[in-house]
Amino acid sequence: MSDFLKSLYQAHQQENELPAPKLVADWIDGLMQLLFPAYRNQHYPSYRHFEQTFSSNQLKLLSLLANMQARLSAPADQLQQSFELGLPQVHTSLLADANAILSGDPAATTLTEVLRTYPGFFAIAVHRIAHALDHLEIPLLPRMLTEIAHGRTGIDIHPKARIGHRFCIDHGTGIVIGETVEIGDDVKIYQGVTLGALSVRKDLAQTKRHPTIGNRVVIYAGATILGGETVIGDDAIIGGNTWIVKSVEKGERVYYKS
Repeated sequence: MSDFLKSLYQAHQQENELPAPKLVADWIDGLMQLLFPAYRNQHYPSYRHFEQTFSSNQLKLLSLLANMQARLSAPADQLQQSFELGLPQVHTSLLADANAILSGDPAATTLTEVLRTYPGFFAIAVHRIAHALDHLEIPLLPRMLTEIAHGRTGIDIHPKARIGHRFCIDHGTGIVIGETVEIGDDVKIYQGVTLGALSVRKDLAQTKRHPTIGNRVVIYAGATILGGETVIGDDAIIGGNTWIVKSVEKGERVYYKS
């Protein structure tokens, strides 16, 4: 038994540079609370207090990168600075997403309701933050973040997926968006949609395996769209429970017929 414990200890030491899952979860929760007042769990009596909270060590990306320098493409403090410089753009994009959900869902009554209670918005928010980290070539952390969103919402978006402006997820449970998916602007997706690959062969890992979705496309519940060469044209409507492995022309409507 002692040899087994020693081997486990050595494995723990080898992975010591990775941030603990709880730290990652606390970090994204804290960041969401600062970015969106609807998430806040405290009152800020002054701007100085708010600024100090934003600058606190536990909300710094450095708190997650502290032991990862050997895996990073640049110094951790440089990555921290780059992430903070890009944060206003991420915030603007997320507000546009939230407003798209508000305008597109008849059940949504206020922006605060969307921000605080809609799982689709939370999944999009975590994705955009994770995508920004992935763009900085930070390993593993983006996947840890998107798996937090996956566990809480049932929405699985790979951090490398490229998603345009004003993205709207309605309901959302069971959505899967693969690594090489490209989504245009003003796209709306309902629950149970899969944007996946035709093949899961490992030797295709570096290829475009997942579909491209054009602008203003609507994809209804349960639709499955597969393949790296599959392109859904602008303004197309994909009906529920459809199975698509070939491209769809601009403006075309595709429905399941029993």
